[in-house]
Amino acid sequence: MKVLLLSAASSIHTIRWANAFAERGHVVHLISQHAPIDGLDERVVLHLLPHMKGLGYVINGWRVSRLLARIRPDVVNAHYATGYGRLAAAATRFPLVVNVWGSDVLEFPNKGFFNLLWLVNNLKRAQALISTSFFMAVQTNALAPDLPPVFVVPFGVDTDLFRPSEAKDQQDVLVIGTVKALAPIYGIDILIKAFAILVQAGRYKVRLRIVGSGSQLGELQELVRTLDVSGHVDFIGALPHSRIPDELRAMDIFVALSRSESFGVAVIEASACGLPVVVSDVGGLPEVVKDGTTGFVVPAENAQAAAMKLEELLASAELRQQMGAAGRANVLDCYRWSHCVDRQLAVFLQVIDKHKRA
Repeated sequence: MKVLLLSAASSIHTIRWANAFAERGHVVHLISQHAPIDGLDERVVLHLLPHMKGLGYVINGWRVSRLLARIRPDVVNAHYATGYGRLAAAATRFPLVVNVWGSDVLEFPNKGFFNLLWLVNNLKRAQALISTSFFMAVQTNALAPDLPPVFVVPFGVDTDLFRPSEAKDQQDVLVIGTVKALAPIYGIDILIKAFAILVQAGRYKVRLRIVGSGSQLGELQELVRTLDVSGHVDFIGALPHSRIPDELRAMDIFVALSRSESFGVAVIEASACGLPVVVSDVGGLPEVVKDGTTGFVVPAENAQAAAMKLEELLASAELRQQMGAAGRANVLDCYRWSHCVDRQLAVFLQVIDKHKRA
């Protein structure tokens, strides 16, 4: 199969999809307005277009058309419906699958009628849509009648890379951690407040490890100082994806108290590493956590509720081990990367077959 991806090469998700298709023996071309991060398979043919501060999504159509005419792909796969979904307008002669990612369908259309119209027009050009969660699939279907069918394909985990520690040393200090961009939507401030409740209670020796960077860093550092927990919190900054498994294995509990979340990749990566998780009850997060079995689901914006469940996990090494093992098993059953690639490719084949019969 000859696959043409339209997606941001600066995203690890794009790199993983492109590499997975190439590893399966398919011919892969990637058109992107974003310079690639490290790790792109040398078999993937990269075509870089000018971004022009976002104008490229509107005026690069002719460049995409020329590339399509030369490459003649069996299927075009656009990732992120508002930007690269717009560039896919040039792909009218070829089967088109659009993957929605999150804010493109959850936030962008709420900013005004023109935004909604732009998005719906992009979606209707596709023969199939793919969502990472059932929650986001429902939200996408609600945007307009007569949209293409929406398939749910989770963004899976490499369970060989993300795996538990072979032997974790007993430590006096237990580490609570998260791996998220430092932005209000991800609720890092709520996590810090929950952590401060634990520190002030003084029943356990704990540290908070925050992996990620973003615009809210200064504000969060000030919150840590205000709550007088500076000596217990480590801001690690952004790390390459290849270092995340070791970071997770250094934690005892993983937390994601987002205010909005389309799926929860970081959560299933943590579960794959054998960590119990505590998440908020928003978006796709409850789909990836079996409440009371692989972790706990708590009300959003409720630091006290999160602190209570964290304390329950801190109190019992046996509970942490049981939930971590159950989380690992759940990932192996539902979110193994190879299975997710199979499902994505199955959608491609279905769309290609339908296009041939049209």
